[in-house]
Amino acid sequence: MPRMLRSRKVAAGLVLLLVLLGLALLGPLLAPYAPDFQANRTSGLPSAPSAAHWLGTDQQQHDLFSRLLAGGRDTLLISFLAGALANTLSVLVGVTAGYLGGLADEVLSALTNIFLALPGLLILMVIMKPLPPSETSDPLLIGSVIAVTAWAWGARVLRAQTMALRGQDYVEASKIIGERTWRIIAFEVVPNLLPILASAFIFTVIYGIGTYTALAWLGVISPASVTWGTVLNEAQASGAAINGYWWWYLPPALAVALVGIALALINFGIDEITNPRLSSARAGRAAGVRFRLGLTPVLRSPEPPDPLPVGPPSPPRRPTAVHPAGRTTNPTTAEVQP
Repeated sequence: MPRMLRSRKVAAGLVLLLVLLGLALLGPLLAPYAPDFQANRTSGLPSAPSAAHWLGTDQQQHDLFSRLLAGGRDTLLISFLAGALANTLSVLVGVTAGYLGGLADEVLSALTNIFLALPGLLILMVIMKPLPPSETSDPLLIGSVIAVTAWAWGARVLRAQTMALRGQDYVEASKIIGERTWRIIAFEVVPNLLPILASAFIFTVIYGIGTYTALAWLGVISPASVTWGTVLNEAQASGAAINGYWWWYLPPALAVALVGIALALINFGIDEITNPRLSSARAGRAAGVRFRLGLTPVLRSPEPPDPLPVGPPSPPRRPTAVHPAGRTTNPTTAEVQP
């Protein structure tokens, strides 16, 4: 953890993420208006940003800055909840399959492959579209449904790493002394998978926020809940992009992008520390060694020697005699050659 905090990418990502989380948690308290407040009910046109409304208003005269602050809470809550649930499923399926092997591995691997092949967004739309609007605004339900379609990738990676760890000496020693299987998995295998779990959690959170925003933008989520996706849905339905109302759709889109950037920076920093190849390159840059971008260099073997002649060997060349007068003679023909 101290090494991670000393990384510039991790530090920048954490600062940005903490700022966004703080705005999401304290948003309703910092917002100048309520999310459903209407400034001028007689006007039917969005108003540009002003001193009274920092991000302007929408077609219903809602303050967009207040809706932006209020919409971050449910969006981030559902995405982090989906990441935690998906990581839990990944550990239960992937680590169990990699450690036990045999029939359990075959069954769990087949289940993982099925979920990897399913189109996640389409399955979510099929599951959530028939639900009543009251249930489509429940964060726990939405986070659980997103997690069902997001755990398979992490399970595949954890299975491969667990298969590499189950033959280590400390795992074999735990088996010899009679430790139970669940205890070996929990205290010997899973702690060595923490960097991979952190990376999988970050990727799942990014997937969760993108999926939830897409579902709300497509109208699957109840429009009564104020989220970044529902604001984008309202902007699209009202033709904000065509009419040039940039203050309506650009701030929530940038908020989603900033969350993704913050999480990606944290993941890149963790990968640099835990990946031996990237950490050695980072240490070389710190020592002043210059690296050239490009493809991974491949050491070429030296040129092979000339191939041996194929066929019968040629007869040896007969020696040539030198004439005293500076001319050469061929001993077989005895001819004088200039």
